[in-house]
Amino acid sequence: MKILSVSTATNYLSVALNDGQKVLVEKGEPDERNHSEHLDPLIDEILTSNNLALADIDRFAVANGPGSYTGLRIGVTTMKMFASILNKELVGISTLEALAASSTAENTLIVAGIDARNDNYFAGAYIKRGGQLTNVLADGHYHITTLFEAVKQIANTNSFGKIEFLGTGFDKQASALTQLPLPISYGTERQNLIHAGLIGKLAESVQPVDPDLLLPNYLRRTQAEVDWHQKTGQPFAPDSDYVEEV
Repeated sequence: MKILSVSTATNYLSVALNDGQKVLVEKGEPDERNHSEHLDPLIDEILTSNNLALADIDRFAVANGPGSYTGLRIGVTTMKMFASILNKELVGISTLEALAASSTAENTLIVAGIDARNDNYFAGAYIKRGGQLTNVLADGHYHITTLFEAVKQIANTNSFGKIEFLGTGFDKQASALTQLPLPISYGTERQNLIHAGLIGKLAESVQPVDPDLLLPNYLRRTQAEVDWHQKTGQPFAPDSDYVEEV
């Protein structure tokens, strides 16, 4: 099964072509806030180098959140369009699950997180057994205190060897991390990025969804939504020009 996967959830753009569990090619760019300009050319480059067209892809996969509000919209909309026009399968994968998938550690509590500023994180916790990931703390928007308490509780009620933190912003919490009940480790620079190749691997065993039903999973209201609601009392208009990045 040929799977084309993308992540535009963070400032690191990643696109990959998989043949089932085999990553044929993966390309990434730390292109900051230019995903809308770089995504299509990167997809075209990967397809052309493998003598493929979009119509040759069996399944499209995308990191559908959490992450950058604008970035998620770009990736999800692009892949929904491809799947819908070509009548192909579409899968949405948790950004945090894809991040956790970069861990090679067994018997380890894997905490995947994205810095959401002001001591808040998009985070979830996973364990990997037999190469399979299981979510043990639901993906959510957590203050660091709430996150640490949840991690402590899970660690104290399970027999893990250590806790591994993957993602961004955890280095700012170094002193607090020493209070956790198990040894801790951090992901490498490569592990702390979202890789489309891993999204493709996860996507092979996930049930496809109707493209019209796949939506970004923001996990929190954006500041624009909060400000708009306070000002007008009305739901935020999704086509507003306001952009909030993570």
